[in-house]
Amino acid sequence: MNFYFSDDTMKKKQLEMFLQQVPDFSKPKPFLEQYQTPATIASEVLFFAYQYQDIQDRIVVDLGCGTGIFSVGSAMLGAKKVIGIDTDADCISVAKIFANSHNLNNITFISEDVSDSVFSADTVIMNPPFGAQKGNIHADQVFLKKAIQNADVVYSLHLTKTLPHLKRFAQSLDAEIEILTTFNFPIKGQFEFHKKLRENVSVSCLRFVHSSAEKEEACK
Repeated sequence: MNFYFSDDTMKKKQLEMFLQQVPDFSKPKPFLEQYQTPATIASEVLFFAYQYQDIQDRIVVDLGCGTGIFSVGSAMLGAKKVIGIDTDADCISVAKIFANSHNLNNITFISEDVSDSVFSADTVIMNPPFGAQKGNIHADQVFLKKAIQNADVVYSLHLTKTLPHLKRFAQSLDAEIEILTTFNFPIKGQFEFHKKLRENVSVSCLRFVHSSAEKEEACK
């Protein structure tokens, strides 16, 4: 089932309400930095991609898909094919059950390490690990490199304070970077090292376009 409202505001609200049903992590793993993307933020990111015409009738990959919020959202917005990839088999199981219960048959979920993934996509939409944990430093770069090298366009969430570095990193991968918006992302105090029940961090939604893809689009 897809949303077929002519009014994008209504479509976005319906999408947000649907995404609120996506299950959270039952046993989040700190070393994977598993924080569920809120439905309000996920719907906003998805609608940026939708309005840029990067979802409908496209092949979309959700790297580090968790329980599948970007995967199911892309399917609901008319993606031709969606692939959700995550190293956590428990999350993949939850994502499959939810997608199947809503007859979202154009989604394939795969349990594998992102660094080992082989795919070709029109669009990647993801909320990668922020790389904030000691044993997970630069994990965001692993995701970003894989995404940019295998898709024409990438939508990704990153800590706002890392933007100067990300701009240099994107340039090294021959990609252009655009800052779409910034969110206050809620981090629940769900792990032993958390000192607060909840903390908001500044996270930016970025759009990366590989230079070769940008040149091809300009020639059309």
